[in-house]
Amino acid sequence: MDTAYLKEKRLLLVDDEQELLDMLLSILKAEGFRHIATARSVQEALPLADTFRPELAILDVMLPDGDGFSLMERLRQKGEYPILFLTARGEEEDKFQGFGLGADDYMVKPFLPRELTFRILAILRRCYKGESPLVKLAHCELDFHRAEVLRDGEQIPLTAKEHAILSALYRNAGRIVTMDSLCEAAWGENPFGYENSLMAHIRRIREKIEQNPSRPVSLLTVKGLGYKLVVSQE
Repeated sequence: MDTAYLKEKRLLLVDDEQELLDMLLSILKAEGFRHIATARSVQEALPLADTFRPELAILDVMLPDGDGFSLMERLRQKGEYPILFLTARGEEEDKFQGFGLGADDYMVKPFLPRELTFRILAILRRCYKGESPLVKLAHCELDFHRAEVLRDGEQIPLTAKEHAILSALYRNAGRIVTMDSLCEAAWGENPFGYENSLMAHIRRIREKIEQNPSRPVSLLTVKGLGYKLVVSQE
């Protein structure tokens, strides 16, 4: 199975050691994960659960203002998504407690970066296996696994930036996505100054997905706010 679509999932990392967070960010970004938020405490993590809306959380057990087990229970009240514990506490009782609360996996530090990546992908594959990468629009289909537009029997490739923009729009299908959010999805943490580039990419995307790019029906401009992707309900 192609893992590109799984690597578009939003990951939340919670650990009180900034050095470890930096290392995890480096490992995961090198493996192709693009949407990652970090927190160093329970109080930092909880607001992110509302704003960032993670699709997988990686938690330390020992945190300065609480513990990962209680944090997991509070996160699960906000949304059902998989949780992996990554902690120095390797006692059997801790593992039993984590799995007993419904954790999807439990890894003990130190760890092998490759093993961590494999375990994350295994969890995502298992939890999101029902998702289809094929998205129907008015005049075409988007294949996120292959980064292609399927239209009139033709396979039209998407560039990495086009794929990132469309992925961000699809995650919020039917809702307005601001230009800043789309710039961040395509160009990373410092997206300022890319508005003109974004508009150029939007034009090229419309040429690939719309029957008439001048009168779009799938990728709409919401004046003064941003853009919206309209997905077929059929």
